[in-house]
Amino acid sequence: MRQLLIQVPRGQGSQVLALAKQHRGANLTQIEAKSPEDAVDLVIAHVPNRQVEGLLDALETLPDLKITLNPRGVMPLQPPAEEAPQQVTNVQARSPIEIFLAGLQSIGSWSSFLAFAAIAGVIVWIGLFTNSSFLLVAAMLIAPFAGPAMNVAIGTARGDRRLLSSSLLRYFCALAVTITTAALLSFISGQQAATSSMISTSQVSAVAVLLPLTAGAAGALQLVQSERSSLVSAAAVGMLVAASLAPPAGVVGMAMALGESGMAKNGTFLLILQLAGINLSGATVFRLYGLSPQGARYKRGDRLLFPIVLAMTGTILAGLLAWQFRQAPNLQRSSRTQQAIEVIQETLEQDSAAYLVEANVRFTRASLPEQNTLLGVIYVQPRADTTLSDRAISQQLSRQIQQNLLQQGFNVTPLIDVIVLSPPASP
Repeated sequence: MRQLLIQVPRGQGSQVLALAKQHRGANLTQIEAKSPEDAVDLVIAHVPNRQVEGLLDALETLPDLKITLNPRGVMPLQPPAEEAPQQVTNVQARSPIEIFLAGLQSIGSWSSFLAFAAIAGVIVWIGLFTNSSFLLVAAMLIAPFAGPAMNVAIGTARGDRRLLSSSLLRYFCALAVTITTAALLSFISGQQAATSSMISTSQVSAVAVLLPLTAGAAGALQLVQSERSSLVSAAAVGMLVAASLAPPAGVVGMAMALGESGMAKNGTFLLILQLAGINLSGATVFRLYGLSPQGARYKRGDRLLFPIVLAMTGTILAGLLAWQFRQAPNLQRSSRTQQAIEVIQETLEQDSAAYLVEANVRFTRASLPEQNTLLGVIYVQPRADTTLSDRAISQQLSRQIQQNLLQQGFNVTPLIDVIVLSPPASP
């Protein structure tokens, strides 16, 4: 429940109490008080979260109305005492007006916002340059991308052009600062080659769209849930959103400095995909929880903006996915690597000369001319009953694996090296 301090001119307190009772208010108190301007009635009401906006809307007709909304959950206990457990376990989601105002409050000063974006750029560059995964996690924690991304979803659900445009501006400004910071550091350090972390981060999976969709839904759920019913901290959800944004932004900047157009294209694809997916799922969740273009103390929403923006977001997302699956394997390298391992396993299962020990498969740098190179180092052990030499086994399996990969339509140049390992001889 939420606590509201409602101040009205003297004599209006009884009307406020009646309205609060209609909206399931509990532990209501009316106090005769005096403000700096005039004598007033001060009403203290504790109202269920989902009733807050309805009560605010009902109070709008009162003159000189002043309201203080306590954004923290309270536990108003009422007789009989044995019903206390049931009273405190009735936890509801936040009211739409509180979600909206909390989103507006999260917009801090530009200087601090851009400073955090630059710091995130420094940390993500160090993590990618030194192949340090823990630094990439640190960059996700401080990258200020989650706030603007979720405010875009709130602005879409509310139909608020002003919030939508300002949030988009902050989102792209933060990305630009992070990308520029990473590019400058690569240029200043004299970096000449892409690191393994850059290569792995730039590789896109066929199921990459699931991350922003789940991140947007998780972020929206965290914002609408009451603090006592939320099972996940805001920092964890913010990190989930930033996890899909900070590393690709760093890769784009570093790839631009190195002239790696393929990596830069993949990173840009991921950044746009993340925003579209987060907005689509986040705005949908917010709308399901009651955020609408018009509400108490909020009249600037456009009813047509939500369906228009959601349709545009869906169109962008569909276009990105169509581009991704037409650009095989460039925008599906991560998932194609796993599929190649499965083909190798099937090939070895059907072979009578050797067992599979381990398969290491990866795409090489995206800058190799006129080909998508799939590099595979396969370790096998000869079967006890085979009559083939190690060299013959290696050549036979290399040829068979390459043929199977090409027959599966991988659209790659498979470079396969089969290494035959023999167990030690019995003493």
